[in-house]
Amino acid sequence: MTKLSLLDLAHIKEGGDVRDALANAADIARHAEALGFERYWCAEHHGMAGIASAATSVLIGHVAAATQTIRVGAGGIMLPNHSPLVIAEQFGTLDALFPGRIDLGLGRAPGSDQRVAAALRRNLDTDANAFPRDVVELQSYFADDGRTGIVATPGAGANVQLYILGSSLFGAQVAAMLGLPYAFASHFAPQALDDALKIYRDRFEPSDVLSEPYAICGYNVFAADSEDEAQLLATSMQQSFVRLRTGQPGKLPPPVEGYRESLPPQASAMLDGVLSATAIGTPSQVREQMNAFVERTQADELIIAGSIYDHEARKRSLTLAAQAFAGEHAAA
Repeated sequence: MTKLSLLDLAHIKEGGDVRDALANAADIARHAEALGFERYWCAEHHGMAGIASAATSVLIGHVAAATQTIRVGAGGIMLPNHSPLVIAEQFGTLDALFPGRIDLGLGRAPGSDQRVAAALRRNLDTDANAFPRDVVELQSYFADDGRTGIVATPGAGANVQLYILGSSLFGAQVAAMLGLPYAFASHFAPQALDDALKIYRDRFEPSDVLSEPYAICGYNVFAADSEDEAQLLATSMQQSFVRLRTGQPGKLPPPVEGYRESLPPQASAMLDGVLSATAIGTPSQVREQMNAFVERTQADELIIAGSIYDHEARKRSLTLAAQAFAGEHAAA
């Protein structure tokens, strides 16, 4: 049975602030836990007025302390922004505080523009092999195998599950080569999804942590009691993408009636492309769309995204989606 999980950006909405966003992150994680979701992930982004998850490991600690059983982690840490040793220490600390519950998804994008990336890293390494080398170094710190000559404290011996993230074919190749689970960002970059999954599964090499491929796919869900309401909820995320692509990013805006119909053809086509891995509608409509996506991808897990302005409406959307999806699988 395909598992369900939650991806959160800790959105700062118009009229809200960082404190509100962090409180909502803990609350939505508790809600996902009550619904039986497998994991809660937050993502590293920098220099963005509408996203409060820049200090990703701090947010993970906040959410893990607010929950009991759900796995909590990064989807992901943008490893080129950090030294592997620092990440080993951070996530080793999290594992010591919340044993057996910490995930570490690793990506190679900066999660920012080039100016912010330079401020984060000081030295922009464009070597394509730098990312897999950093992943192997990080694995060595957790394994405490002596290959680096340094003992990460905390970190050595930590039980942190690593995942490789990607929105292109490169991450699929790295995950397959290292025998790690793979998460594809199809919730905003679905174009290479099918090719990436094929490469990952065809080239997968079993490892000490994973004997066969395990694929997670990002998927947006906007579920409500009526299709019109669901379509309205989705307009906040649609507005955010249009603003981002036109160089005007900001806080998450409230929904707007008739927004899609107001867009020029180019913007509408852009949204159709980047948000094609999306279910919008009533529970039965969402179930049908989610099942079609799972059938197409054979995903082991869907990690649900979807930026909804009203916090209670977002919780309701998750509830409806989880109930519809679980009911379909129970019936099968």
